[in-house]
Amino acid sequence: MPSPAASSNRFERRRAVTRHALIRAARQILAENGDTSASIQAIAERADVGFGSFYNHFDSKTELFEAAVVDALEEFGQNFDEHLTGIDDPAELVASGFRLSARMADSHPELMQVLRRRGLGHIHSDNGLARRALRDLEAGLASGRFTPVDPVVALSALGGTLLSLAELRFARPDLDGDQAAIDLAEMVLRMLGVPPSDAHEVARRPLPDTAAQATPTR
Repeated sequence: MPSPAASSNRFERRRAVTRHALIRAARQILAENGDTSASIQAIAERADVGFGSFYNHFDSKTELFEAAVVDALEEFGQNFDEHLTGIDDPAELVASGFRLSARMADSHPELMQVLRRRGLGHIHSDNGLARRALRDLEAGLASGRFTPVDPVVALSALGGTLLSLAELRFARPDLDGDQAAIDLAEMVLRMLGVPPSDAHEVARRPLPDTAAQATPTR
């Protein structure tokens, strides 16, 4: 007979699987059309879970969709962590982040669509991309790499530019996304006080190996 601890662990695993399935379904909906009016029944069916399971995890659709956005942006940030590990220059981290984001429109379209549709409300959140970007900005300010400015204000500019890049990648698929990202990265670095010639060089440094991006992690 299974021990109480084993039964509890199985129960928690099943709960985690169900919660993840609901969040995954909500992410798909946000990426496809951004329409949060889908019924709970429709969300549960997409997640392949029972209708009653929904309220074991979320009090409302609003709470679910918010959790889905946080989940997507955290995965986005983890992707940055995986590919930018080892880069010490805050300016290069900012530039590389823009260029990786442009490529993720092809490799991780769901994440980019969620960022595009719901990222504005999370520019100043304490998780996901915002937390990492603020860390890099503060490092650049502390080292003198960036011109002294309120890091929260700098984060607003950085986040707004990234959202514009996301919109550009889907609105104008005919444009060279890599080149657009390089140009925007150079402009952002100059805005942060990096000398023009330095910003030009940093924005064009070779990116880390991104072959692993070809297959989404989820």
